[in-house]
Amino acid sequence: MKRMSQDRLSATFASLADPTRRAILARLALGETSVTELAEPFAMSLPAISKHLKVLEHAGLIARGRDAQWRPCRLKAAPLKEAVDWLEQYRQFWEASLDRLEVYLRELQAKETKEKKNGRKK
Repeated sequence: MKRMSQDRLSATFASLADPTRRAILARLALGETSVTELAEPFAMSLPAISKHLKVLEHAGLIARGRDAQWRPCRLKAAPLKEAVDWLEQYRQFWEASLDRLEVYLRELQAKETKEKKNGRKK
């Protein structure tokens, strides 16, 4: 993976590490909205929300605009797709590992059942 992709991936995961930023992204998944509307559900100041938005913007997860007094924000999902693609490798690894464990456990159970039928106990 290229260094620039890794840096962007790091920025994405760092952004997602904060529950406030995740909540902001969840709200923006419903559609474009203003900074004021984004701030409403949080018990924090507009400058604090603005700091969160700057982190999200730096990671490429949102875009902010300006239309007179209205400051719309919208979700940019491409970095999330990159994070999902990266995580997919590990999901496949764990699924394969768990599948192998399941086969092994079934073999042990079958062996144990066979031994019980033959009257032998460990």
